[in-house]
Amino acid sequence: MMPQSMSLKNQDEGSVSTKATSTSQERSVTFDGRSLLDVHGIHVEIGGREILKGIDLSVAPGEFLGLIGSNGAGKTTLLRTILGDIEPSSGTVSIMGRKRAKAGMVGYVPQKIQLDPDLPIRAKDLVALGLDGQRFGIGIRSSHFWDQVEHAMRGVGAWEFADRPVGRLSGGQQQRVLIAAALVANPKLMLLDEPLANLDPANADDIVSLLNSIRNREGISIILSAHDINPLIDSLDKVVYLASGNAVVGKTDEVITTEVLSKLYCHPIEGLHAGGRVMVMAGDNAHAHAHDADPFGAKKAED
Repeated sequence: MMPQSMSLKNQDEGSVSTKATSTSQERSVTFDGRSLLDVHGIHVEIGGREILKGIDLSVAPGEFLGLIGSNGAGKTTLLRTILGDIEPSSGTVSIMGRKRAKAGMVGYVPQKIQLDPDLPIRAKDLVALGLDGQRFGIGIRSSHFWDQVEHAMRGVGAWEFADRPVGRLSGGQQQRVLIAAALVANPKLMLLDEPLANLDPANADDIVSLLNSIRNREGISIILSAHDINPLIDSLDKVVYLASGNAVVGKTDEVITTEVLSKLYCHPIEGLHAGGRVMVMAGDNAHAHAHDADPFGAKKAED
């Protein structure tokens, strides 16, 4: 079965578009007859270079999407365009039917930031910033304010280190704090940019399990970007696979196929499923990258 939607550009064939409807039962229903998030024909140019080339994407309430691609594929650009930080040169983004999301509607976990171990800020103070950003002025932090912070931190298993300096927490603990900061305003959609980077397999699995439980409990839609799809396979509803600014969207077994990936990369690619894992290989004699979405081993900086 082909993915639900696929829009690619091939230098020999021009614009190619194929669509098919999945027969799999969706996990969640649409919002008032619409998707929670709709991305239509997004083109983004930065410094005269086209980063995204006509991306189409829809997300239903409660869906978990994996945004997969190598460095430079455009993952961060797509997330920031959805967030509203980047204005597309053409195309539209709407969240619950709005061109601009209401304050607190979208939670965002940015790429890992190195925190100074001596940074004089407690974990709960960092989470509190997620609420401060929803208000005008400084305001007074009431008992209700701190109740919201505690609720968010307990929900991600971070309350036990709420008073510790955030810079002295482990990588997995810091990710829990950042997720709490993104959740504290009760968003409908959460965007996470490479939250599994630099985590060991055990911590990566813990974070994915945590996010899956949050979406099941709260009904939040999640888009998580990553190089490696394998830690996410059991949790994902759909995959958004990015390469050279193009995207293909669908179920994992619809997207990670030789036919679809070869068309996406405009190059012979093998997509293999073995032992519950996914491997992507380039050409006849290529090395299998079970932990890297880039079959060519690209090491470009993320756009």
